[in-house]
Amino acid sequence: MPRPTAAQLAYGVCTVILSTFAMLLLSQASSPVGISVIALAALALGLLVAMTATAPRGRPAHAPAEAVPDEERVPTSF
Repeated sequence: MPRPTAAQLAYGVCTVILSTFAMLLLSQASSPVGISVIALAALALGLLVAMTATAPRGRPAHAPAEAVPDEERVPTSF
């Protein structure tokens, strides 16, 4: 599994902080259970954002021979 980049970590951290703040303000939760649920939801959202945002893309695989048009094929023997 590749390591997350600095940008992914920054997006994840910002997501956790801002979503926790927004959910606490909007829900007006005051019980420890409500605050815990909001914190866990924010952590899950931050993890999701960190792993999907700006994820490094691998090199595309070469196209199979069937996908290449006939005029672009190169003979292997004469």
